[in-house]
Amino acid sequence: MNGAIVLRAGTLSLRVRRRAVLVCALLWITLIALALWAFTLGSYPLSLGDLTAVMTGTARNSVRTVVLEWRAPRIVAAVLFGAALAVGGAIFQSLTRNPLGSPDVIGFTTGSYTGVVLTLLAGATSYSALAAGALAGGLLTAFAVYLLAFQRGAGGFRLIVVGIAVGAMLSSLNTWFLVKADVDSALRAAVWGAGSLSGVGWPAVTTAAVVLAGVAAAAPVAQRRMRRLELGDDTAAMLGVPVERTKLMLVVLGVAATAAVTAVAGPIAFVALAAPQIARRLTGHGNSVDLVGAGLVGAILLLGADIAAQHAISGVQLPTGAVTVCVGGAYLLVLLVREGRRA
Repeated sequence: MNGAIVLRAGTLSLRVRRRAVLVCALLWITLIALALWAFTLGSYPLSLGDLTAVMTGTARNSVRTVVLEWRAPRIVAAVLFGAALAVGGAIFQSLTRNPLGSPDVIGFTTGSYTGVVLTLLAGATSYSALAAGALAGGLLTAFAVYLLAFQRGAGGFRLIVVGIAVGAMLSSLNTWFLVKADVDSALRAAVWGAGSLSGVGWPAVTTAAVVLAGVAAAAPVAQRRMRRLELGDDTAAMLGVPVERTKLMLVVLGVAATAAVTAVAGPIAFVALAAPQIARRLTGHGNSVDLVGAGLVGAILLLGADIAAQHAISGVQLPTGAVTVCVGGAYLLVLLVREGRRA
């Protein structure tokens, strides 16, 4: 179980632990089963036979519409967005070397929210405009936190404390913007700010997937450098890693992953906080980052939360963010108690 498998392709080789491979395979199976279950739920119940008919092209038009146009975009969005949030959380937890170092805790998600609120108040509603606002707000917040926390290198604890303070200031600023805005704009921003996948369609999912594909392409290089950074800045520098430049690159990558989600679904909290820690315990990586495991756990968490938001209360659809906050709040309390005892 704790042995290793070496995968080789020409001159390249990759060493993976057997336990991590087994856990990721089980996570994949769980995710597929959860997605199939999500397809069958709703006011128009479907069977696995209906899904098979859609895939073979023999389904009725009504069934095809329900599966491909109504349910598939939301399910695909939950999987993609959950994985993206988890990867962003894993990056920042590795940077800060602290399980509390999540973008929704240290203010980066709030910064993306600020960018989208300003974009909405300016009258722009397209995904490209919202994505640009979310990315700009998240990056500006990240750079502000980084510069304020910088003192002969950006230490993890300073990043967390400064990020929480900046996030609180931005949250107050967001509230002020909504109070001063007209009723329609404030209502639209407030509904979006609850964090929901209810209005997600294929155009937004496709555009977000393009952004997240770029993040996924950079993930292998990012994971190698993160593992070296976890050995300490001095050790990483001796191994040839440009420490501060790498940290800035990782900040941009993590913010891009969370901003792509925030622009579509609003600020969905606690997935980025919980998924990397759960993945580390399942795969047995200890304090080492595992982006694949984190992404799978994040996808399962968000898809499960979205299923609960739609079907837990009969006749009532909750914002997905409300479910993740309830579950994540309990997780955060457990994590704080655990870290306090360790300290």
